[in-house]
Amino acid sequence: MAFVLNGNVKPFEKKIYLSSPTMHGEELTYMSEAFHTNWMSTVGANINEVERIVAEKIGCGYAVALSAGTAALHLCMKLAGIKKGDRVFCSDVTFAATVNPIMYEGGIPVFIDTEYDTWNMDPVALEKAFELYPDVKVVVMANLYGVPGKLDEISEICKKHGALLIEDAAESMGATYKGRQTGTFGDFGVVSFNGNKIITGSSGGMLLTDDIAVANKVRKWSTQSRERASWYQHEEVGYNYRMSNVVAGVVRGQLPYLEEHIAQKKAIYERYKKGFEGLPLTMNPFDAENSVPNYWLSCAIIDKDAMCRQVRGENESCYISESGKSCPDEILEAIAKYNAEGRPIWKPMHMQPIYRMHGFVTREGDGRGRTNAYIAGEGVDVGMDIFNRGLCLPSDNKMTAEEQDRIIEIIRACFN
Repeated sequence: MAFVLNGNVKPFEKKIYLSSPTMHGEELTYMSEAFHTNWMSTVGANINEVERIVAEKIGCGYAVALSAGTAALHLCMKLAGIKKGDRVFCSDVTFAATVNPIMYEGGIPVFIDTEYDTWNMDPVALEKAFELYPDVKVVVMANLYGVPGKLDEISEICKKHGALLIEDAAESMGATYKGRQTGTFGDFGVVSFNGNKIITGSSGGMLLTDDIAVANKVRKWSTQSRERASWYQHEEVGYNYRMSNVVAGVVRGQLPYLEEHIAQKKAIYERYKKGFEGLPLTMNPFDAENSVPNYWLSCAIIDKDAMCRQVRGENESCYISESGKSCPDEILEAIAKYNAEGRPIWKPMHMQPIYRMHGFVTREGDGRGRTNAYIAGEGVDVGMDIFNRGLCLPSDNKMTAEEQDRIIEIIRACFN
């Protein structure tokens, strides 16, 4: 039984996106400067400036501009010394780009379950994982949807066990934990400038470090590991990972607007929170005492007893509408009919076909793989529970308050 359109609410004439780029004009100025000065490759003033500005804004020693956040993560894995067969602990609820670079180096991801407080890596499960796999020396942790995880606890656990921490802050640029910018809590950090991020270059990313030797090593690796010789001398494998001066021009024009974008995203989050009052769903949580998110994506999770029946397969899903209840697929289908874009929560990595045989550690599990506890109603597999009941809402900062009010009305109608 599908959602029925309400005649009082018309579809949006112009699509409301999940999170599209917001351009200001300065981007074109810096891109044109690269064009007119003929610095179109992977050197130039734009690259130098974005590295300086980002390091200053985030509060790290050095920021190395690369072609993508994924490229930055890959070089983090190389810096961490991951070898074939090494196990690496990794966030479970995240985009695949957090995990895939482990595989590039031959590592074996072991997934750490999520906790409800922030939807990020559970420190209790991480400690449990070290009991099960005491030889692990690298942890990769992502700050989901712009919300900082429990970074102090995770950092301390890593130090206790002599493990390096790689902080994937691709989604959380500008967010802070205890007054400190995300991306600076790990031994290495990463931010992304992908097209839908809070600051975009259309593509691009950065590796963050306080070590000049590390920064120089990454710059060398990212430019095919060319040695200091007048000819092309290569003594180790390199990559074509450096950011172009044109992309850097877009990022350079965007960076002055970071705080403005965060304020706009926060207003969207707060309007949803107020608009959903009285409904059996809540916004994605954060630790208000210690952290300030960048509110990149506003998300919601439906109360367990307000979920209509929903089943998801590998590529398809179905649901049955019930009075007073709803589910993510019904809501996403409803807003899509009105020309607005949402999406499901990231499907946990331990449930992805490519990673299903990898270890998965919950705070109560044995680390060997699946648990039937969620199916039995115990809620042990937190990541799958959030995936099953949660969804990402339209969070484009060009969406007007009136447009958002209409989206809220559509969602409220799903529970009627």
